[in-house]
Amino acid sequence: MVSSSHPLATTSARRPRGRIALAGLVGAAILLVPALASAESDSHYHHHVWGKTASEREESVELRISNMHKQLHITPAEEPAWAEVARAMQANETRMQDMITAREAEPVHHVTAPEDLKIYERFNQAHVEGLQQLRVSFEALYTAMPDAQKRVADEVFDKFGNGHD
Repeated sequence: MVSSSHPLATTSARRPRGRIALAGLVGAAILLVPALASAESDSHYHHHVWGKTASEREESVELRISNMHKQLHITPAEEPAWAEVARAMQANETRMQDMITAREAEPVHHVTAPEDLKIYERFNQAHVEGLQQLRVSFEALYTAMPDAQKRVADEVFDKFGNGHD
C-alpha cells in the first residue's frame, strides 16, 4: 500500500495512479529481472522503484544487464547477440517509463473501473510485447551457447522464476 506521504498517494484530488503505475512497473520488472516479480512483495518493489529517479532507474537497468552478463558468462564471441538482449532490456525499461510518465502527465480526474482496466490492459500489452522482443533476442543468444553455458542460463532463470536470488 502507498503511504500518505508518498508522491503516488491517493487523495480526493488525485486519481489512483499508484495501482496502475505499479502494475506497469511490475511488468517491467518481469521483463528485466523475473526475480523482482516473484521474490519481492508489491510494496517492497513499489518502494524500490518509485523511490528512484529516472537516472537511478537507468543505472539499475544497466546494473541488471551487467549482472546478468556476468552470471551467464557471456564470451567475446557472444557479445553481438548479448548486445541485442541488452538493447531489448533497455528498450523495455524506456517504454514502460515513457508510459508511466505519460500517464502521470495526464490531467487529474476520477478514473472509472472500466478506464482503470483499460489502462492496466495497455501496460500489460506493452509488457507482453516487450517480453516477446526480449525472448526473441535471448533465444538467439541461447541457441549459440554451448550446452554447459545453456545449463548455467537455465539455472539463472530457474532461480529468478522460483524467487531465489
